[in-house]
Amino acid sequence: MAWFNRKKAWTALLLIPGGLLGLSLTGAEAQKANFPDLTTAIAEVAQKAMPAVVHIEVTQRVQVPSPVFPFEGDPFFRFFFGTPPRPRIDPREVRGIGTGMIIDPEGHIVTNNHVVAGAAKIQVKMGSGEAFEAKIVGADPKTDLAVIKFQPPKNIPYLKFGDSDKLRVGEWVVAIGNPRGLEQTVTAGIISAKHRAGILDPSSYQDFIQTDAAINPGNSGGPLLSLWGEVIGVNAAIVSESGGFEGIGFAIPSNMAAAVAESLIKTGKVTRGWLGLSLQEVTPSLARSLNLKIPKGALVSDVTKGGPAEKAGIRRGDVIVSLDGVAVENANELRNRLAGTRPGKRVDIGLVRKGETLNAQAVVEAYLPSARAAALEIEGRLGMEVKEISVLEARKRRLSFRDGVLVARVDPQGPAARAGLEVGDIIYQINQQPLRGPKDYQRIVENLPPGQEVLLLVRDWRTGETGYLTVGVQ
Repeated sequence: MAWFNRKKAWTALLLIPGGLLGLSLTGAEAQKANFPDLTTAIAEVAQKAMPAVVHIEVTQRVQVPSPVFPFEGDPFFRFFFGTPPRPRIDPREVRGIGTGMIIDPEGHIVTNNHVVAGAAKIQVKMGSGEAFEAKIVGADPKTDLAVIKFQPPKNIPYLKFGDSDKLRVGEWVVAIGNPRGLEQTVTAGIISAKHRAGILDPSSYQDFIQTDAAINPGNSGGPLLSLWGEVIGVNAAIVSESGGFEGIGFAIPSNMAAAVAESLIKTGKVTRGWLGLSLQEVTPSLARSLNLKIPKGALVSDVTKGGPAEKAGIRRGDVIVSLDGVAVENANELRNRLAGTRPGKRVDIGLVRKGETLNAQAVVEAYLPSARAAALEIEGRLGMEVKEISVLEARKRRLSFRDGVLVARVDPQGPAARAGLEVGDIIYQINQQPLRGPKDYQRIVENLPPGQEVLLLVRDWRTGETGYLTVGVQ
C-alpha cells in the first residue's frame, strides 16, 4: 500500500463489512480531515522545530593518575610483590556532546541527565549558530532527565510538549539531534512499541517509547516529535551491539518529561508520590491462582506498616487493577503513575481480593527512602560498603586519628573491586574532599554523577601506605 502518490494523495484502508475499502485523499482533503499531508509533513516539522533544538557541549574536569606501573591496581600483584609507588595526579578535561530542546521563552532546556552530569562547563549552540553558556537548574537521575538554562536573546523559538498517552503504535515520528556531532540532523520513523521497561537501571522509572527513527550517540536529549510538531518524547537510549543505530531506539515519554521538567524548574528537585506498596507483575500462572481472567494489574507483595496503603485497608495478596478509574496494565505502570501523583492527593484504587472486586481510597504521601534503602543505593554507587573506624580498629592499626571510613565489604563485580580496593582499606578523601566519617561519605557519594570517575585517597591495609586511585561511579 502506498502512503502517497504523485498527486499528493493520502491513502488509508478502512475496514468495512465485506472487505477493505481504499480511500484516497488529496493533500488539501487530508488537512481538512485533520491528517497531516505526508508528502510535506516531515519537512514542515523539521523546519519549525530545528531552531529550538540545541547542540550541547559539556566539559568535565577530572583528575586522573598517570600510571607508573601497569599492574599497580592488581591485588594479586600487590600480594606477591608489595605496593609499587603511587602515581602522580594530573588534571584532565573531558568533553562530551548531546542535544537539548528549548521549552519556554525563559531559556529552559530539557535534556538527559547523562548528558550534563558532572559538567564543569556547559555550552549550548542554537540552530542560528549563536552559542551561550548554560547552568544546571536540576537533574533527576531516576528518569535520566535534566533541565539547564541559558540567558536567551529576545523572541527565542521553543517547543511544546504533546500528550504521549495518546500515541499509537505505527504513528510517524521525527527525531532531531546531533548524532556524533553532526548538528541539526533529522531522521524519521514510526512508534514501534510503547511502555518498554528494563532498558536501563532497574531502580529507575522506565516507560520508554520505542522507535525505529535513527538515534545515535549525540542524539541524547533531543526531541521525538509527532507530525503535528509536538514533542512526544525525549530521545535517551539505543539497543545496539555495534555502538550505532540498529533500528531500536528509546525515548522518555513527554508526559513524564513535562512533569519532571516542571518540578525541576519550580523546586530544583523531583518529589514523588508513595503509597507504601511493594509490587510485582501478574504472570499467567499467578493470574490463574488468583482467579483473574487475564494476567493484568499489579500484585501487592508487601505493605509498609503505617503507610497510606495500609491505612486504606490494602493487604498483601491484593491485585490492583485500576487507579482513579484508569485500568492498570502492570506493576511498572502503576509504580510510574504513583510516582507522578502529587503528594496529598486522594486516589481511588480498584482491586481484586480472593476473586472479589473492591474499592479503596488512599492519600498519597511524598516518597522518602528508608535508611536501609538509602544505604543500599549508596553502596551500589561505588560497589562497596564502608563503616566508621572504631577506637579498637584505630589502636590495632596504630592510627593517630579516626578520620576516614573503613571498607567493610566489596562487591567482587563492582567498580571498587576493579580498582583494586579491598576489605580493610581506609578511604580518607573523595575528589579531594576529606571524610570525617560515614556521614561525609554518604553525603558525597549520593551526589556523584553516574558514569564519572572519582579520585580516592586510600590507605592500603597490607602495607599501610597511602596513595590515590580512581573508581568509576555506577
